[in-house]
Amino acid sequence: MKKVALLGSTGSIGTQTLDVIRQHPDRFQVRLLACGRNIDLLKKQIAEFQPAVIVIRDEGDLSKLKGHLPIGTRAVAGESALLAAVAETDADFVMNALVGSQGLKPTLTAIEAGKTIGIANKETLVTAGHLVTAASKHYGAQLMAVDSEHSAIWQSLEGSKRSEVTRLIVTASGGSFRDWSADAVARATPEDALKHPNWSMGQKVTIDSATMMNKGLEVIEAHWLFDMPYENIDVLIHRESIIHSLVEYQDKSVIAQLGTPDMKVAIQYALAYPDRLELNGPERLNLWEVGALHFENTDPIKHQCLTMAYQAGETGGSAPTVLNAANEEAVQQFLKGELSFTGIADTVEKALAAHTVIAHPSIDEVMEVDLETRERTRNEK
Repeated sequence: MKKVALLGSTGSIGTQTLDVIRQHPDRFQVRLLACGRNIDLLKKQIAEFQPAVIVIRDEGDLSKLKGHLPIGTRAVAGESALLAAVAETDADFVMNALVGSQGLKPTLTAIEAGKTIGIANKETLVTAGHLVTAASKHYGAQLMAVDSEHSAIWQSLEGSKRSEVTRLIVTASGGSFRDWSADAVARATPEDALKHPNWSMGQKVTIDSATMMNKGLEVIEAHWLFDMPYENIDVLIHRESIIHSLVEYQDKSVIAQLGTPDMKVAIQYALAYPDRLELNGPERLNLWEVGALHFENTDPIKHQCLTMAYQAGETGGSAPTVLNAANEEAVQQFLKGELSFTGIADTVEKALAAHTVIAHPSIDEVMEVDLETRERTRNEK
């Protein structure tokens, strides 16, 4: 029985994680649930999974849980309470499905506690990959890839020597606007951008997919997860989202992981590793029904956010922190109708240009750069 702490339980990855756990009650037990403001959904999750600890964002919402806590379950609120709960939980596995840079400190706390961590929060490695990977080595904590692309790379590396790997190839659907003209994209609305052709994801990730920033963040994450130089990580547009990523070896063999687009496959692989469990939900992949698979190169001009992500990653230091923080703020402004779709890339570019890079930032410096970037981005809108 693997005990699980789930951070971000009411989001897209969080609810799908609970779908997997629900299918295997003999294998997994929920010990901690943490979420933001979706208290109504949280109440249903509490009733079903009866965790030992509940953590919510705002202390003012604790009263809403009155009468909904099983005997023996306690509820706390705030970031410090979350970090304490992660440090103290008896869970073996911490699934970090929080959205944005708020996932960094809980990840570091889980690492220091020697937990196995499922990294569904890519911003953790983007903003402070040097700190996270160094801490995981020091404390002997294991980082499990949960993004479908990184899970595919992980699976394609199984049984092979890392020294024999020459290239990682991360696939991208191309997002909501892959077939739109530049003029049409400039007029795109949030409703347009949220219509992803293949995947069902949260709002922020779906917008990032449309700008290709999501793929840029995944490149930085892959760099840290698999210790691979940026020049050996390629991005390939693959419309069908059947091949989730590929690994090239020095003998020119290429191994890929294929499947229908369903995040529960990657989630369960991380939770159950090294076992593979039966999973209901994803459709069986019948390639004769798919008929053909299509591939395209990325365009450094059209996919400006991807280009900036490569540049920030290669620059290193605090540059990826700025990239991520400016992007998060710009995406929120776009969703609120305060910024055009093309303004997202412009906003990130301005933030990077205005920043003086810190070569080896501490955790305090990372958080300070993150905050300063957000404030500057909000003030310039």
